[in-house]
This record gives sequence, structure tokens and C-alpha cells, in this order.
Amino acid sequence: MAQKDKFYITTAIAYVNAAPHIGFAMEVLQADCLARYHRVIGDDVWFLTGVDEHGSKIKQTAKDQGVAPQDILDKYTPLFQDLGKSLNFSNNDFIRTSEERHKTGAKKLWRKLIEAGDIYRSKYQGFYCVGCEAFVTEKDLVDGKCPEHNKKPELITEENHFFKLSKYSKKIADLIRSDELKILPEARKNEILSLCEEGLTDVSFSRPKSHLDWGISVPDDDDQVMYVWCDALSNYITALGYAGEEEKFGRYWPADVHLIGKGILRFHAGVWIGMLLSAKLPLPRAIYVHGYITSDGQKMSKSIGNVIDPFAVTEKYGVDSIRYFLLREIPTSEDGDFSDMRFKVVYESELADNFGNLFARVLAMTEKYFGGVVPEISSDARMVNLLKDAWFEYDKYFNNFDLKKACEEIVKVAVVANQYVEDNKPWQLAKTDKDALGRVMYNLLEVLRQIACMLYPFIPGTADAMLKSLGMGKIYDEGTSVEFRKWGFLKKGGKVEKVGVLFPKENR
Repeated sequence: MAQKDKFYITTAIAYVNAAPHIGFAMEVLQADCLARYHRVIGDDVWFLTGVDEHGSKIKQTAKDQGVAPQDILDKYTPLFQDLGKSLNFSNNDFIRTSEERHKTGAKKLWRKLIEAGDIYRSKYQGFYCVGCEAFVTEKDLVDGKCPEHNKKPELITEENHFFKLSKYSKKIADLIRSDELKILPEARKNEILSLCEEGLTDVSFSRPKSHLDWGISVPDDDDQVMYVWCDALSNYITALGYAGEEEKFGRYWPADVHLIGKGILRFHAGVWIGMLLSAKLPLPRAIYVHGYITSDGQKMSKSIGNVIDPFAVTEKYGVDSIRYFLLREIPTSEDGDFSDMRFKVVYESELADNFGNLFARVLAMTEKYFGGVVPEISSDARMVNLLKDAWFEYDKYFNNFDLKKACEEIVKVAVVANQYVEDNKPWQLAKTDKDALGRVMYNLLEVLRQIACMLYPFIPGTADAMLKSLGMGKIYDEGTSVEFRKWGFLKKGGKVEKVGVLFPKENR
């Protein structure tokens, strides 16, 4: 058997100073969709997500609530773990930066930076944004405030350890420009290249414990803790067993995709790449960058009261309904809006009518005209070519981080299939030409099977139900491949069974 290609995908790790919001849910969902796609085509996939449990945000939240930082972790981290169950995520691992495997690995990486001569100690005065967990320059501010969090940063004077990021500025720019480190979309690539051309500056890489005592102690300097980004970014290798050079690390590193939000691009494409170059570790192959979710046209904000709770919307709309909407409706790499009104339009027109109604009609006619048995295998060139072209576009969009466009290809197939029903009128063929009826029904059943295959990365629960009703069972277990795309995989004589309504319209 040929060696499988590996595919290692990560999300950013979320701060646990509050419950998870819909934006983080969307990021992990995008990663889940990519991971499932790669499993289906036969890759050896490892999918990592997790939480960042250190830094001043956690410390400040604990202080505001009058509790210890550990109490904040105990309160919020389980919610991030529950989110994966709620939205049917398929992650292989969940990293917590409070785990020993992470702390040991982060310290090992720090020592590698020292060995390279890239850590030095110096005094620093600057503006620190707690929301960003980063020092910011005055030119980054808008009316004296951080544009990301709309708050004035603190002026801080400290003596810290610094990382020589400037040493790697040109190398990083060359890697990005040549696509050796691929950044999608193109606009984000140009954004980070612009920063590199200005010259990446050295980064304060620690904080004195007198100012912040919640983090990982700097090796051989118990008076300092690691800067939260230096700590957090290393999770991508510590989760693989970097500390002990485990087999898993050799098997999956480097990452094939780091999937992140646009607000943290400079940390991943700048600081993290600099750290890896310093430590002489292989570099990730790509960084995919998504936008933000707005709520009824406004940026989500706790003060406005429009933050969307992913648990609440999942309970209201159903797991696959919300998965579909976020992947289909929100532009994959840009900002997009979530509103009840738009959700209802997409739900009824696409899920209920386009997919659900097609599925129900075809299975009902198969039951009525053939006793629920798959008729003779047949190939209508129109439908075969439709699927061939759709799979080509589908793969192209997945490989270019455009999940929305990939989903739109499935919608197009269902639209054509619905029209195929109207054009061929099986209810009339049943009276005049049973052979022609069999050919039409087989083509419709095979299209349904392939639609289910295409839908699987997006709405796996529904796709599995569709495949089961077509007599296929859960074919998307570990080790499946594109063999399932071949026309005629649905065999003559198989038994199909009607299921309940896939997407009921009531109460939406």
C-alpha cells in the first residue's frame, strides 16, 4: 500500500478569559471542514485546537472576578472543549498551555533561541494592549486607542528578555514572497510583506513576575515569565511531543496549515516564523487567514450586547444547519454577517428546498416505482460531466482556502439535479417507458450519493444519514479515498430507505 500523505492543521488557541464566541467556533469549523476533506481523500490527518491559559488577560479577569487564575481556567476551558462536541468537530487533540507537555516544550524551544544567540536582555518602555497581549506603537493607535479593542493601552516600563526578530526580517519576506510559506488570501500576503519591508523589529519576549506572575517561568530566570505569544505559538509543536521528540512530532511536523484570524497574522507570519528559523525547525507550509463575523452588520462587542453564543445558535438551529450557514454564507477569508433573517433564507432555499426536497422526492419515487431497490446502473453524459466538473472545481477551491465557493459547487449540482427531475418527469415515464424511468432514477440516486459525499466535510451528520439511506453506510471512515467519487459506485439491487425530513421548515 502506498504511503499516505500527511496533513497537519491547527487553529489559533483561544484565551479562556470568557466563554467561546461564534468567531472562534467558525475558525475551528473551517479547520474541521478542511480536516474532514483531507481524511476523505486518504490523507493521514492530525487536527489540533486548544486554549491559551496564560497571560495578563487571564490574570486581569481573575482579579476582576475576585478569584484565582486557576478558577478562571476551571470555569471557561471546559466550555471550549464542549464546543467541539456541540458542533461535531473532529479534532485529534486539544492542547492546554497549562499542561506539562506544553510547558516543557516551550522551555526547550526557548533554550534553542538562546543557543542561536537570539535572546538578549534590555530595558523597554512602550504601550501594551492587554486585549492584544502585545506591545503596540503609537502609529498603530487610532485616537490613542487600539483599533482592535477600542481601549487605550498601558504605558509600561520593564527590563525584559528580547528576541532578535529583526535578524530574520529579510528571510521571512523572501519565504513569503516566493510562496515557500504560502499565505492565503493574497491580500493578507501583501499585508505581511508590507510589514516586512518596513523591517520587523525585535520583540520583548518576557515579562517580570513583579508585573505578571501568570505564565511559564523563563528558563534560568525565575524572576521572569515568557511573553504570552512566545508561550502560545509554541503549542503547535509542543502538542506533537516536541519536548520528548516523540514519533508524532517527526510524523506530522511541519504544519501544512495554520488557520488563524486576520488580527494575529503578524504574530504567526512574523514572530513564529522567526522563532522556527532561529531554532532551525522546519517551517509551516501555509497560513490561511479568515475574517471576522459581524452581527446584523455590526462588529460583535460585549458592550453593545450583540456577541453571538455558539451554543445558543446551535441549540436553536441544529448542528448541521449552523455548520452549513457559517461555511456557506460567511466568505471564507473575509468578514461576513450573521443574522436570523439571512439564516432563514439560506435554510429554506438551500437546505430545505434544494437539498432536502430533492432527496425526499428521489427516494420516494425509488420506493414507489422500484420498491426501494436501486435500478440498473446507467450513465447520462449530462450528469456524469456535471459531477466531473463539480469535483474539479470543488478540489480547486479547497486547495485555495475558499470553502464557501466549494460549497456553492454542491448547490449548483443540486439545482441541476432538481431541474433534471422536472425535465425527465419520472411520474410520466412510469406510465410509458420503464427502462427510461430506470435510467433516470439511477442517475438521480447516484447524483444524490455524490452530493452526500461532497457535503460530508460541511455537514457530516446529514451526509452520513443520506449515505445510510442510500444503503452505503458510513463510508467516510479513516482511510477512504477519491475512489468513492467514481460514477457507478452505487450498485444495482441495493436497498434504499426513506428517512425523515432532513431539514424541516417549521419553527425556523
